[in-house]
Amino acid sequence: MSTNYILELENITKEFPGVKALDNIQLKIRKGTVHGLMGENGAGKSTLMKIIFGIYTPTAGTIKFKGQELKLSGTKDALKNGISMIHQELSPVPHMTVAENIYLGREPMISKTGWVNSKKMVEDSRELFEKLEINIDPNTKMKDLSIANMQMVEIATAVSYNADLIIMDEPTSAITEKEVEQLFEIIRSLKAKGVSIIYISHKMDEIFEICDDLTVFRDGQYIGTKEAKDIDSDTLIQMMVGREIKQVFHKEEAEIGEVALAVKNLSREGKFKDVSFEVRKGEILGIAGLMGSGRTEVIESIFGIDPPDSGEIHIHGKKVDMKSPQHAIKHKVALLTEDRKLTGAFLPISIRDNMITSNINQFLNFGFLKSKQVKETCNEQVKRLNIKTPHINQLIMNLSGGNQQKVLLARWLLNDPDILILDEPTRGVDVGAKSEIHKLMSKLAQEGKAIIMISSEMPEVLGMSDRVMVMHEGKKKGELSRGEANQEKVLEVAYS
Repeated sequence: MSTNYILELENITKEFPGVKALDNIQLKIRKGTVHGLMGENGAGKSTLMKIIFGIYTPTAGTIKFKGQELKLSGTKDALKNGISMIHQELSPVPHMTVAENIYLGREPMISKTGWVNSKKMVEDSRELFEKLEINIDPNTKMKDLSIANMQMVEIATAVSYNADLIIMDEPTSAITEKEVEQLFEIIRSLKAKGVSIIYISHKMDEIFEICDDLTVFRDGQYIGTKEAKDIDSDTLIQMMVGREIKQVFHKEEAEIGEVALAVKNLSREGKFKDVSFEVRKGEILGIAGLMGSGRTEVIESIFGIDPPDSGEIHIHGKKVDMKSPQHAIKHKVALLTEDRKLTGAFLPISIRDNMITSNINQFLNFGFLKSKQVKETCNEQVKRLNIKTPHINQLIMNLSGGNQQKVLLARWLLNDPDILILDEPTRGVDVGAKSEIHKLMSKLAQEGKAIIMISSEMPEVLGMSDRVMVMHEGKKKGELSRGEANQEKVLEVAYS
C-alpha cells in the first residue's frame, strides 16, 4: 500500500436481508485531502461510512488504515484508532447541555472523588468553540438550540477527537451559507494539519469548492474516482445516475386557475407579522428567505400546528379556522415537513404503514384493515414515485433519504389534497431523486393542485416557482414573478 493513502478499502461487500447494499466497493483516501463521495440516495455512501466508523461489519472485504489492516468492533474502536464522524441525522441528548453532549462517554473526571469535572468540561468546550470560531454557550441545553447550531455542535464534537480521518455525512444540510463558509475554514485548517476528510454532499457547488478528489458510487457499486479539477458537474451527474440529466428543474407550464388559498394579515407573536399572500390552482408559489425568516412558521400556522394569533385563512373563498392539522387535512391541505426524520416519517414501522397513516379510514371495513386494497394502493405509489425498495413491508428507516421522502409524498397524495405545502422537499436528496420530485411537482400543478414550496436552495426556488414570495425576519418583503426573479433581485427584496 502506498504511504500516500491513509485509508484503503478493498472489495467491501455488505448484505442485508434481501438487499446487497454494497458490492465489491473500492475506495482510497489520500492523506491530508478532502475526498468527496457522490451518488444518488441508495448508492451505498452512508452504509460504507458506517462500516468505516464501526457501526456495521462488512460481509466481505478488507479495511486498511494508516498502512495496517483494521477490524472494527464498534464506534469506540474507530474513535480509538483515529476515525471520527459527523452523522447525517442529528441525535443529540436534548436535556443535557452542549458541553455534556460533546464529552458524553469521555467526561473529564476529578481523580480523587470520581466525580465529573463539570468546570473543566465547560472550559474545554469553550476553548474548542473559540478555536473553531463557533459562538455557542457550552452551558445551553441542546433542546434550546436551533437545528443549525445543533449541527455546529456535531461538527465540533467530531473535531474534538483529534482524529486522523473525519467523515462528514451531509454536514451542511441544516446550516446557513455563513456557517457553511465557517465549516469550510475548519476543513481547510484540518487539512493543513494533515487530517483527511471524507465529505458527502448532494450540493455540487460545495463539492467543487472544497474537495480534492471525487469518488462516485451507483446502486452499491464503485463507478470511478477523479480529481475534482479534472471533472465538471455534467460528467459527474452522468456518472452518478448512469444517464444524462439536462434539466434538473423540470418545470412545465400549467394552467393557472382560481385562488385556492388566501392568507390575510397572518401574525404569530415572536414568529412572523402581518403576512398576506395567495396561491392559485396550477401554481407553484416559492417562498424564499434565510433560515429564521419565518417561512416554516407561517406554513405551520396555516397547517394548524401552531395556530396564528390573528389574521385569516381562506380556502376556495371560504374562511376557515385551522385549529389543528386534522382541520387542515379535512380542508384538503397537506404538509411535507422540513425534517423528515423528526416530524415526517415513523422510522420503526414499514413503508406501507407510513403511507396509509394519514388516511387510514379509507382502508378500514368495520374496524378491520382491507389488506389487499392497502397492498395494491401502496404498490401503485411505489411504482408511480419510483421508490427503490424490495417490498412495501420494508422498514422506512432502512431506505435512503430520497426514498423516504418519496414515501412521505405518497402518504399525502393518497389524500388527494387540493393544496400541497412542501417544506424543503429535496433537502438531503440526490440529483436524480430531485429531478423526479420536480417532475412530480409539475405534474401535480398541471392536475390543478396549488403548491407552496419552501427551499433554502435558491436555484430550486427560481427554477420551479411561478412566483416567489420573499420573507425576512418574520415579514413578507415582496413578491417576484418568474420572469423577474433572480438571485440578486431576491436578496435585494429581502433586505429592502
